[in-house]
Amino acid sequence: MSSKDIISFENVSFSYSKIPVLENVNFKIKEFASACIIGPNGGGKSTLLKLILGLIKPGTGKVKIFNSHPEKARGKIGYMPQYTSFDSLFPITVIGVVLTGRAEKHFCGRYSKNDREISLNALSLLSLEHLAHKNFSSLSGGQRQRALIARALVSDPELLLLDEPTVNVDPGVEEDFADILEALSKRVTILTVSHDIGFVPKQYKNVLCVNKTIIMHPTSELTGNIISNIYGKNIRIVHHDKHTCVIG
Repeated sequence: MSSKDIISFENVSFSYSKIPVLENVNFKIKEFASACIIGPNGGGKSTLLKLILGLIKPGTGKVKIFNSHPEKARGKIGYMPQYTSFDSLFPITVIGVVLTGRAEKHFCGRYSKNDREISLNALSLLSLEHLAHKNFSSLSGGQRQRALIARALVSDPELLLLDEPTVNVDPGVEEDFADILEALSKRVTILTVSHDIGFVPKQYKNVLCVNKTIIMHPTSELTGNIISNIYGKNIRIVHHDKHTCVIG
C-alpha cells in the first residue's frame, strides 16, 4: 500500500479576529489511512476542514494537500457538508441532487449521458439506485445522507471529507454508515467529522482530537482519559454493546 501523504499540516495556526482557533497544529494523513475528527463545539473542527479545502489560509505554517496548495487540490476532494435542513417544497430528484456533484465539470449547465451513468453508479454503491427518480424530500434522514455521500463521490475524489454524516439519524442508520465507510475506505481516503465520540468506525486507523491543538491517536489508544482531556473533566463515557449500556 502506498505511503504518500494526502494531508500535511506543519506548525499551522489560525485565528478569527485575533482570537486563536487552532495553534501549532502538526499532523499527516497517509493514503487510505482514514481518520475521524472529534472535539467539542468551537474546538476548531470546521476550521480544520476549511483549511483542508483551501477556503481559508493559515495565519502561520503550511498546509499541503496531495503535496500541493489546498486550492489547487480541490479537484481531488469530495466534500459532504453538514446536513441541517432542506426545503421540502424544492422540486429536485435524488439523481438531480447527485448530478450537482458533477457541476464543476460543466460550464453550460447540461449533464451528459456519462454524468448520469456515473451518478447512477454512485447511487448503486450506496444502495439508492431504486430511488433515483424520487423526490429528494421524500427520503428518510439516513437516505438523504447517503445521497449526499453519492454526490461527493461522483467527482471521483481521492479524498472524501464528511462533515457530521450521522447527525440526526437513528443508531441503526449509524451502523449502516459504518459498513458503507468501511467499503469506501478501501478506495478513497476519508476524513470524517463527528459530534458523537461513540461513532469512530472500527476500520479507521486514527482519531484526530481537536481542541485548539490537534493530537492524532491510533484508534486503539482512544481512552476515557483522552476524551476527558478534550471535552472536560465532567464528561461521562457511555460504553455500548448489543446488550448493555454502561456509564463509566
